[in-house]
Amino acid sequence: MINTEILETKIGELLGNFYARRIQALESLELHKTLKRKNPYLYRATGTVDASEIVEELLRAHISSSDETLFGNEFFEPLAKWVAKAAHPDYNVAIAHGEGIDITIETDSIIMGIAVKSGTNVFNAQSKRKQALDFQALRRRLQKATQRFDPIVTYCYGRKQQRTNSTSPFQEVAGQATWELLTGESDFYLRIVRLMKDKPAEHRPIFQEEFDKAKNRFARDLLLDFSTQDGSIDWDKLAHYNSGKEPPPRRRSTTKKALD
Repeated sequence: MINTEILETKIGELLGNFYARRIQALESLELHKTLKRKNPYLYRATGTVDASEIVEELLRAHISSSDETLFGNEFFEPLAKWVAKAAHPDYNVAIAHGEGIDITIETDSIIMGIAVKSGTNVFNAQSKRKQALDFQALRRRLQKATQRFDPIVTYCYGRKQQRTNSTSPFQEVAGQATWELLTGESDFYLRIVRLMKDKPAEHRPIFQEEFDKAKNRFARDLLLDFSTQDGSIDWDKLAHYNSGKEPPPRRRSTTKKALD
């Protein structure tokens, strides 16, 4: 069993990395780039008329989509690699063994090639074939090994039921089963949640401050470039910027130099 104090320290470190990346993403976020990826017709159709409401929805939608990727990259994947080594000091555990393979765990009888994914909805037909090819490449590199080779895709949360007669080129496990595979502990998936303790609450005020700054920047730029003289949203300009063949140039510069 991985030492609780050491594990808590690692979880705290990874949460710090996650929040640092969240804040960095907010600091670099620009309204005009975000508007290119959003649906202005939807905001119009739902009767949104307030600039602050549009800005809030834009930011919330961006955070919702980006947080999943950030959390996988900054928390789940490095935690999975770390616990695999920490839980198996007597095994040969290699990290980032090859393209598409994050961990290999070698025992006397088995070599497990493990790809770490965040949630279970990551594969389409093409990416699944690519993952299978990555496992095949690793199998070829290990062809002189006498142990059985087990290709496994692990999902850090959720459920994934795979029939025993499945024709899938690799095994898939998710949630509790993933962390039990990596650590040998059936309750490890609960230890992760418990050992976060108050750390998210400690990070949240700093993140909220950066969120408010981004909201203010977005509101400023939206009113500068996409509003009428009376402060109403200029939907023609917003739709043209998003969907016109050639979007118009910005009316005003919002760089720091211009604001100074």
